[in-house]
Amino acid sequence: MTKPVAVVTGATRGIGLAIADSLEQSGYNVVRAARSSQPSYDISNGEDRARLLSDTLAKYGRVDLLVNNAGVAPANRLDILETTEESYQRVMGINLESTFFMCQIFARHMIAQKQPARIINISSISSYTSSVNRGEYCVSKAGISMVTSLFADRLAEYGIGVFEIRPGVILTDMTEKVKDKYAKLIEEGMTPIKRFGTPKDIADAVLGITGGHFDFATGQVFNIDGGFHIRRL
Repeated sequence: MTKPVAVVTGATRGIGLAIADSLEQSGYNVVRAARSSQPSYDISNGEDRARLLSDTLAKYGRVDLLVNNAGVAPANRLDILETTEESYQRVMGINLESTFFMCQIFARHMIAQKQPARIINISSISSYTSSVNRGEYCVSKAGISMVTSLFADRLAEYGIGVFEIRPGVILTDMTEKVKDKYAKLIEEGMTPIKRFGTPKDIADAVLGITGGHFDFATGQVFNIDGGFHIRRL
């Protein structure tokens, strides 16, 4: 039996690495795409997105799963009254624009493939949580939520499910600089589950989706955040 094929962006570290490893262990052939991968792919570049798809098809002949995980935080955290156009454009280009057009180019092939497939977009609790010292990041993640809804709507007739995973505070190199701050907030009750999330928590959610248990729930948001999203008194 032919193994299913997954493409995971930002797959050389943190959440993306955990997702790629878990998918591989569950029986997928995995294409690990990142600027630091070999070959290198900059998914904020249209030519690289097209090359990623063509390279995947040349090697495996199909794509069953796309996980849009690649993303960056602002190089410098600045108040929204001070945020630069350069920082805004960089974050939006990598986080949001690339997610939109990765969905587009891979969806076109998935439609032509005429087989069920899935797309999973990794966003963040920042999609609805204000952080005024990294506003461009919040805007980019909020945009990913709408990208998910749009493609879930458009692709449903073709049997292509589109899902969003919203990680909470996950212990990765991206959060390392503010680890002490978040550790204190978690201990004080920011989340009902009093621990950091791990990349494995996100990878487990991906496996839950790819297991086919949520195929009637296209467009669904999975909050993997220790309960952060719960409104509490």
